[in-house]
Amino acid sequence: MLIRLPRRPHIGILELHGALGSTIRANTYYQILDRLERSARIGCVLLDIDSPGGSVSASESLYLKVIRLRQKKPVVAFIRGAGASGAYLVACAASRIVAQPGAIVGSIGVISLRPVVGELMQRLGVSVSVNKSGPLKDMGAFYRPSTPEEDAKMQSLVNELFEDMVQRVAEARHRTVAQVREVATGEVFTARRAVNLGLVDELGDFDTALDSAASLGNMPRRVSYVRPPRPARLRLLDRFVGWAMESVEEETATVVGRRLWYM
Repeated sequence: MLIRLPRRPHIGILELHGALGSTIRANTYYQILDRLERSARIGCVLLDIDSPGGSVSASESLYLKVIRLRQKKPVVAFIRGAGASGAYLVACAASRIVAQPGAIVGSIGVISLRPVVGELMQRLGVSVSVNKSGPLKDMGAFYRPSTPEEDAKMQSLVNELFEDMVQRVAEARHRTVAQVREVATGEVFTARRAVNLGLVDELGDFDTALDSAASLGNMPRRVSYVRPPRPARLRLLDRFVGWAMESVEEETATVVGRRLWYM
C-alpha cells in the first residue's frame, strides 16, 4: 500500500466515517494506522470520527492499534456526528476526546442479531438438509429458531464481550468499572452530557480538536489527510454503486449467520 506522507512533521488526519467493518475496512485502516505509527513525518494523529459502531472484530482491531499508536505519539479523537458503541471504543484509545456539542456519544454495549426465515422457507417449499458433528454446530442458523440452550450460550458470549468493553472503557477513561456500568445501558448521550459523565474530555469543533492535537504534539497546525488509496476507476465506480454493493454484502452476511456488533 502506497500512502504519501509529508516531509515535515504534520498532524495526520484519518477519517473514520461510516460503519466499522463495512465502509471502514479494518485491515485497510489498520495498515494506515501502522504507517502513521512508524512515520517520523507524522508528529500527532487526529481521528475524525462519525460512526455508529460496527462489528466486534473490526472495532477491537482498530482500538488495539490506536492504543499502540498512542504509545508512540499523541492521538486526538474528534467525534463529529456520532461516536457510538464500537466507534466510541476506538475513540477511547486516543489520548484525548473532543466532541461537537450536538454529537451522539455512547451506546456502550454489544448486540447479537440474526433473521429467522424458517417459516418463509416452508411457504416457498425450500428445505435445508444438515449434517453436523455436534448439536451446537449450526447454532445461530437462519433456517430455524434457537433452542433455549443456544440462547443461553449466545447470551453468555454477549455478556463476556460486554464485560471486556466496559473494562476497556473504564481503563481508557480512568473510571471505575462500576461508573462505566452505570452508563453502559446501550443508550446514547449528547456530547454535552457525555462530558459530565466522563465519557468525553472537551466540547468543541474540528478546530478545537486540531488545536488540542497541535498542543499535545508540540507542533504547528500543519495537517495532512491520510486516506486509503483507490484507483481512479474504482473511485468512479464507488460514486455510483459502492454503497449498494456494501449494503448487499452486509445483508447477505446477516442472512447466512448471526453476527456480533458493537452497535
